Amino acid sequence: MRFPFHIIFIFLLSCKPPSHSDVEPSHDKESADVFLTVLGTLQDGGMPHAGCNKSCCKKYFEQPDATKMVTCLGIVDLKNKKKWMIEATPDFARQMKRLKQMAGSDSETPDGIFITHAHLGHYSGLMYLGREAMNSKAVRVYVMPRMKNFLENNGPWSQLVSLKNIELESMEDNREIVLSPKLKLVPLLVPHRDEFSETVGFLIQGQNKKVLFVPDINKWKLWNRHLDSLVKEVDLAFIDGTFYDEAEINHRNISEIPHPFVIETLELLKTLSTRDKSKIRFIHFNHTNPLNDSISNESGTVIKNGFGVAHWGMKINL
Repeated sequence: MRFPFHIIFIFLLSCKPPSHSDVEPSHDKESADVFLTVLGTLQDGGMPHAGCNKSCCKKYFEQPDATKMVTCLGIVDLKNKKKWMIEATPDFARQMKRLKQMAGSDSETPDGIFITHAHLGHYSGLMYLGREAMNSKAVRVYVMPRMKNFLENNGPWSQLVSLKNIELESMEDNREIVLSPKLKLVPLLVPHRDEFSETVGFLIQGQNKKVLFVPDINKWKLWNRHLDSLVKEVDLAFIDGTFYDEAEINHRNISEIPHPFVIETLELLKTLSTRDKSKIRFIHFNHTNPLNDSISNESGTVIKNGFGVAHWGMKINL
């Protein structure tokens, strides 16, 4: 039986792979032993967002999506049987289980948890390590000085410390932390709403690749580093994409949430080479952000301009 050519052509188009693969290619066989995975992409409040009556959340109240989780990265070293998390989110339980499965580990808890700052979606998952839940034993939690002070001196977090559910490890700006022979992290201070702690991003350095992670920051011009220069130095960059444009927050005081809009970042980085643009993955999406929908016009605009959007399940060999 012969099929009309136009039907065959449409079928081939529908089978075309997405612009950015779930697994980044690697030419080093051993590099697959150490990898990074995206365990969540949303802003602190998640999706569906509490109290939201908009169409963006309605369907998720009715039919929850297991992949819609708050921004978090997992790192695995299979050879050394180690795993780490960056951020402890409200979705901590599911993200921790996912990381355990990917690592093929016997231990439920990570070998370390790195916290960027003291805003709801980035540290509140630590509560699941307490005696009301896991009652864990000395899970290492890496924090900056003000964050350390915040956890030690404010309940209920101080109880995690006093009961030794967690063991706080101090970090310093721009000072590397060696996790294994093929892996190290470097915290980088960034400007943000630092009511309770300072805020950091991370450089994640594997044997073959370097990844930048900056989920929360005020306008890029306020940082003492140049984003375009950093992008050129890394192989992949997960950066603040909280809001696509100011239309999303027309009911709130814009000065209270001074994230860089995605459209501003596109303009800032428009002169980068095609190769460098392709390193960008926007992340940390507010529930109203159209980038949560991979077939939205806004997602198409980002891709058309040579950039990328982070999605749950991405795996990057380091």
